[in-house]
Amino acid sequence: MSTIGHKTYEFCPPSRVAFLGLGVMGYPMAAHLVRAGHHVTVYNRTTAKAIAWCDDMALHERAVMATTPEEAAQGAQLVFACVGNDDDLRSVTSGPAGAFAGMEPGAIFVDHTTASASVARELSALAESKGLSFVDAPVSGGQAGAENGVLTVMCGGTQAAFDAMQPVALAYSRAVTRVGDSGAGQLAKMVNQICIAGLVQGLAEGVAFGQHAGLDMNLVLDVIGKGAAQSWQLDNRGKTMVADQFNFGFAVDWMRKDLGLVLDEARSNGARLPVTALVDQFYADVQRMGGHRWDTSSLIKRLQKTTDSSD
Repeated sequence: MSTIGHKTYEFCPPSRVAFLGLGVMGYPMAAHLVRAGHHVTVYNRTTAKAIAWCDDMALHERAVMATTPEEAAQGAQLVFACVGNDDDLRSVTSGPAGAFAGMEPGAIFVDHTTASASVARELSALAESKGLSFVDAPVSGGQAGAENGVLTVMCGGTQAAFDAMQPVALAYSRAVTRVGDSGAGQLAKMVNQICIAGLVQGLAEGVAFGQHAGLDMNLVLDVIGKGAAQSWQLDNRGKTMVADQFNFGFAVDWMRKDLGLVLDEARSNGARLPVTALVDQFYADVQRMGGHRWDTSSLIKRLQKTTDSSD
């Protein structure tokens, strides 16, 4: 076991891995893999980001970059990815110079993208036909979780593939759990987003109500945070709502993408999600206010705008 900064790394035999996608999540996740002792080859669609990452890892001979996903995947036991959506995922796996073309039989592709369950099953079947394994493994914890190495990872795939990837993924996670077969990780992430959407809307309404009632909302949040209303959202976003601060990572545009996946899946499986559908439209209101890159707690801005316009 070793500690670097605030992250303690459990001992794991060094692996040769690749990481595709160096956005706000992938950039620190790949860095944790290097610091945990693994040999990491990165690929990013914008080459400048990969060059910057390698510069940050300059003291580590184990950190290099590749110009295509196929090149990055060559010789890797595990290929991790965190990209934008289903189409991006298809591009880095099975598109021209995709990772599947460079992976050796027995290698495992681990997808941390929040994508559809159907694309996870599609790519899992394609990987299997090539002698590869595929694990859908979306994450929760946001940018701060990635930077601090404390993400929660929900995995779908075979037990054998999961057992091989879990010890390595713990470099940037506090919990890596298999929840079922292919697609189950993405479905579990949808449950996560459904719960968050309702919680954030409830918190926004509570804070807005208290403000209009003339309460000291920082004090009220301290009080109710010790009771049944306590949640991660209340602890971490309640007071920033009060302070009108909305630059804490997970953006409204990303949440709408995720809720779109949720609602598409619900139409397919027959689940009824009236609150989720309503909150999705509330986020559309926030987008129309110009809040595309505000974090998800900005739902309160819509309540403030509605109330102000009626005064």
